[in-house]
Amino acid sequence: MNVKMWVKALRIIPRLEKDEWEKLDIVSRWLIATRAAVLIMTFISASIAGLLAAKDGLLHWGRWGLLAIGLVFAHATNNLVNDLTDFQHGVDKDNYFRTQYGPQPLESGLMTKRQMFVYIAVTGLIALVAGIPLVFFGKTLALILLLSGVFFVLFYTWPLKFIGLGELSVLLVWGPLMIGGGYYVITGQWNWQVVVASLPYALGTTLVIFGKHIDKLDSDKTKKIHTLPVLIGEKAARIITMGLWALQYVSVVYLVITRYFHSVMLIVFLGLIDTLPKVLPIYLNPKPVDRPEKYPADVWPLWYVAAAFVQNRSFGMFFLLGLIANLIIRSIWSV
Repeated sequence: MNVKMWVKALRIIPRLEKDEWEKLDIVSRWLIATRAAVLIMTFISASIAGLLAAKDGLLHWGRWGLLAIGLVFAHATNNLVNDLTDFQHGVDKDNYFRTQYGPQPLESGLMTKRQMFVYIAVTGLIALVAGIPLVFFGKTLALILLLSGVFFVLFYTWPLKFIGLGELSVLLVWGPLMIGGGYYVITGQWNWQVVVASLPYALGTTLVIFGKHIDKLDSDKTKKIHTLPVLIGEKAARIITMGLWALQYVSVVYLVITRYFHSVMLIVFLGLIDTLPKVLPIYLNPKPVDRPEKYPADVWPLWYVAAAFVQNRSFGMFFLLGLIANLIIRSIWSV
């Protein structure tokens, strides 16, 4: 048991050699192989679904727990499938971007394909087992939502990412599917207001995938992976990313004006105090060829995606804090 490595793997994607890998416990290996540091985005979406259900007095802790487990393990399965698919297509060869920011278990020789299949099977089975009771509760619509999730898990990497639909897929999955669908399987009620309320955070996860695809634009172009940044160009992708960032905050203001949220949700703007001076200068300019002197060596070559991840985590935390405050205020008023 290596708790220190567990914590590290939940913060960043550790870089390590095969001899270090061999000394790790199974939990550490799973966390690294699934890129657990990014699973926080999915847990936040599940938490938002739960808090929106609680706002309407419809939270069921058991169903929320199953939702959180199912979504996190589904995301983990997707990351494993992503690496397997890219390995099969030879995408990660020749020092491709994926192998630079963390170990690609197959390309780095840390795992065999058989071991990867076992990881995928077990991780996917846990997600499926968590989802089955929710299907029995939510019936046909819940089954459709589950099958939609399976579709994105299996086909995001190929062909969706290859044909410029990866970014749209992320927006749909982390918003309407995870939060809107999550609200439904918790409460048994479909609510279009919840779907709209899912967009501020879903835009944040879309920023992360945009940042990642801008970072590896040249590599993707060479590999004929037609992500949206490859199709529209680096500068246009940076501009769109900044526009989506602004839209996050505009959508929160809209939800406050329409009284779906209490004005306390404007607390999300506090996150800009820290993230605006860090993130905006990065997106206003092209990526430097070499690592800037003061830039963390364990983060490089992540540049746009690292900035987007910082922004998304900050926004997500303040968004959750606002939802909790929103819930407390509404409960006090109802007394």
